[in-house]
Amino acid sequence: MFAKIKTVESFIVSIPRDTPYLGALGPGERVTERGYLIRQGNGTIYPTTDRSVLIKITADDGTVGWGETYGIVAPTAVTSIIDDVLGPVIVGRDPRDPMVIQEDLYDLMRVRGCFGGFYVDAIAGVDIAVWDLYGKLLGQPLVKLLGGQRRATIPAYVSGLPGATLEDRLAVARGFQARGFDAFKYAAVVSFDGIVQEMRVLREGLGPDARLMVDLHWKFTAQEAIQLIEQLMPYRPYFVEAPCQPEDMEGQAHVGANIKVPLALGEEWRTVYEYRPRMERRAMSIVQPEIGHTGVSQFMQIARMANAFHMKVIPHASIGIGIFQAASLHAAAALPNCPMHEYQHSVFDRNLQYVQTSMRCAAGAFTLPEGPGLGIEPADSLWQFLCPKT
Repeated sequence: MFAKIKTVESFIVSIPRDTPYLGALGPGERVTERGYLIRQGNGTIYPTTDRSVLIKITADDGTVGWGETYGIVAPTAVTSIIDDVLGPVIVGRDPRDPMVIQEDLYDLMRVRGCFGGFYVDAIAGVDIAVWDLYGKLLGQPLVKLLGGQRRATIPAYVSGLPGATLEDRLAVARGFQARGFDAFKYAAVVSFDGIVQEMRVLREGLGPDARLMVDLHWKFTAQEAIQLIEQLMPYRPYFVEAPCQPEDMEGQAHVGANIKVPLALGEEWRTVYEYRPRMERRAMSIVQPEIGHTGVSQFMQIARMANAFHMKVIPHASIGIGIFQAASLHAAAALPNCPMHEYQHSVFDRNLQYVQTSMRCAAGAFTLPEGPGLGIEPADSLWQFLCPKT
């Protein structure tokens, strides 16, 4: 008899960092008593630590699968959903049915309005853990279970150039360029010297062959974004990301139809149901699924649908300890339409010490994790950062 799911556990970890995500505090920004800061550039709240939710699924033969999802804000909301709703439902299930399990969990609460947010994030983490368990029980890496492996390494673009001044940020980019990286994205939310000015400095400092991208962090109306992107055109951006607020579907489509540079969207969407109407409107030419929001099952559905619309997939990567990053690399390696993957170096590199994996990013590319399942496990050193679920 094949192993069945016996237990589902969730954990909150919070790894301290000297400099907050996206860089030092800007004008008017402060840390709240709960350890959050609000970026004035886009009004979005972020933690001052690398906070994440881990999921451990144990089979009745003792095999363990690991998952990870967003725990950036109010992580106990995610763990409560896993502990109270999702975990007990899948006890006794066959881990060889990951997509069926994901769809069943989604169905549980859709009529109560839970087709997004914390609920679907919780499903994503469980889904990743089920896929990891499935791979380990079969002795196969995740990529082999997703239709086949197209590559062992995936080109990476450097995401985020933390530095107090433009000269500092250029120096960061040049350091990566010297190590073999040729693609760079900066964050408009901390472009205190001006978005156009920052791209100009990067283009002049990195040369004509560097691929430059900017994340606009939902800061602009459609018309403002079109005007701004026109000003960026002399510096040949490779893509422009997230110009309008996420709910402004018509604005996104308007921008996509009126600019001459690829538009990238999607880090905040969790299912094919959010992607499909924007694909139908040709709102973007690049989709950016974040596997910490989608899980493996929805990631693959989104990516396959993008391929049918002749769109590229460049996965997003954000705060985490590396488990959902490993899942994202496996999924990306199975795709025909994935030219590169985001490399959040300030998170990825520092947190590798807290996991056991062969996964690395060097000389401009990620190395796919080796081993069955995801090819990554929490290291003993991680558990010093365990937080109470209260």
